[in-house]
Amino acid sequence: MPESHAHRRNALRNRLREQELDAMLVTDLLNIRYLTGFTGSNAALMVHAADGPGTEERTVLCTDGRYLIQAESQVPDLVRVIERASDLALAERIGADAAEFRRVGFESQHVTVDRRDALAEAAGKAELVRAPGLVERLRLIKDETEIEALRMACAAADRALAGLIEHGGLRPGRTELEVARELETRMLDHGAAGPSFETIIAAGPNSAVPHHRPTDAVLAAGDFVKMDFGALVDGYHSDMTRTVVLGKPADWQREIYELVRASQAAGRAALGVDTDVKAVDNAARAVIEDAGYGEQFLHGLGHGVGLEIHEAPTLSQRGDGRISAGMAVTVEPGVYLAGQGGVRIEDTLVVRPSTPELLTLTTKELVEV
Repeated sequence: MPESHAHRRNALRNRLREQELDAMLVTDLLNIRYLTGFTGSNAALMVHAADGPGTEERTVLCTDGRYLIQAESQVPDLVRVIERASDLALAERIGADAAEFRRVGFESQHVTVDRRDALAEAAGKAELVRAPGLVERLRLIKDETEIEALRMACAAADRALAGLIEHGGLRPGRTELEVARELETRMLDHGAAGPSFETIIAAGPNSAVPHHRPTDAVLAAGDFVKMDFGALVDGYHSDMTRTVVLGKPADWQREIYELVRASQAAGRAALGVDTDVKAVDNAARAVIEDAGYGEQFLHGLGHGVGLEIHEAPTLSQRGDGRISAGMAVTVEPGVYLAGQGGVRIEDTLVVRPSTPELLTLTTKELVEV
């Protein structure tokens, strides 16, 4: 893992030199984790842009005394400084060497105006330059270490759902909250550190609410039960939605289920390298629109996943950019009939040079429980 982090820092240095920056002050904790492996709740990182021998010795992680031992264990390959106000401490180091640090990038999307002023004062003659999104753009493309963590997170979710169904956890008389709690416990049993987000269990008419929060509503025979959930492994999030029916499906249930399944297949098939994100959304959306349910598809097709449950790219009409190999994304069309019920089918996939790798392996056939 340290080799992966070192490779990521080198990739960032290339970006810094392209922008004629001498260093980057990283203050977002997820970006620090991505670049170093450090998981504490207080830290700042100064990545030196210089190339060649000794570069890593000039890159510094700062955290406070609570994380002294943790930092030694997680980040043995970098210089470590212990100081409570970590970002200011690194800014002062920058200011103390004006000859070396003339232009220093900072994460303007994560720093308040007041904090920026304090950092600028501490940095002295060094110019603080807005450099939003530099690390996030690196995070768009997952390396194999990240993909393996995503694969494990998806497997934990798959196994949890299989166990829930196998042991009768989806049955009339249970509440949405009871099902959600059991599903989250089962993910823990299969190696997850926790759920990726608050589990969505939506039964009957509630399944027509895209982000319904589970309640004491009781599952009943004939209900659609929509389950949107994920597992967290090594900081990486999985995301999957499956919709089942309790008993035999009615004709309308079978119709919209098969429609969403066809739309989801079209979206997955469109995940080609260099495809515009809007085109991927269009491919899935057209299937639903052609069937007359376009107004019941209430959200974008999908989003990136990784250290955050929702990150770039965004697969929607409001998205921007093109698909690249190594991106991890969801594909999750849905049709929602207010007061009646709804269906969403969602997978997590990794874009590959040829066919996308499917990480969520639970069947997409309509399961009758």
